[in-house]
Amino acid sequence: MLLWPDTFNNHFHPETAIAATEVLEAAGFTVSIPSRPMCCGRPLYDYGFLTHAKALLRDIMAGLEPAIRAGTPIVVLEPSCLAVFRDELVNLFPQDDSAQRLSKQTFLLGEFLRQHGTGDLPAHVSGAVMLHGHCHHKAVAKIDDEEAVLRAAGATVETLDSGCCGMAGSFGFETEHYDLSMQVGELVLLPAVRRASSETLIVADGFSCREQIRQATGRRAVHLAEALRAGLPATSSDRSRPSRS
Repeated sequence: MLLWPDTFNNHFHPETAIAATEVLEAAGFTVSIPSRPMCCGRPLYDYGFLTHAKALLRDIMAGLEPAIRAGTPIVVLEPSCLAVFRDELVNLFPQDDSAQRLSKQTFLLGEFLRQHGTGDLPAHVSGAVMLHGHCHHKAVAKIDDEEAVLRAAGATVETLDSGCCGMAGSFGFETEHYDLSMQVGELVLLPAVRRASSETLIVADGFSCREQIRQATGRRAVHLAEALRAGLPATSSDRSRPSRS
């Protein structure tokens, strides 16, 4: 299978992609990555740069053509990337066979692990987990997959009915949107995180969701990949448990 190194995790949180690689390998998969840097162009759609975004997607389909034709599963870590490949891509290229194929071959980590069975993943996640779903995640996939994978690993999972975190990509970083961003976050997510025990692990796959949680509560949320990696059997490489505070 092929792991998609999105811009956020590749440049800001490479530990997430490394964790995903180790989890997938522990589950028995051979992991590869694209031979050159690529970007799905997610932020471009939000600002109307569709021509530039389409150029990036054409580049992706050309660069991944062998994997697409071979039916190789592509695992993405950022829910926004999944939305691009599963939704925007086929809307921008409705008659393109490669676009149709790529949309069907792309999976979130939890989705991919659940579809291929979690019995082969030797990960144990003990204790309580508070799970927050990214908006794009809930729009084009199921948060049930993350729940199932975490429960199979031994966690007690509370999935928040939280709607949007308020950050919404770059929205909450913009001065004119800050107050609204915080109001949205304060509806459910941020108070729930503050009330959570210091022993509760906060899991959120979205980069923007984790940033909102960190900046507004001081708690560190982790990606599903990091939660599972910490639960793998110890090897010569230390796997410290992700901080729950």
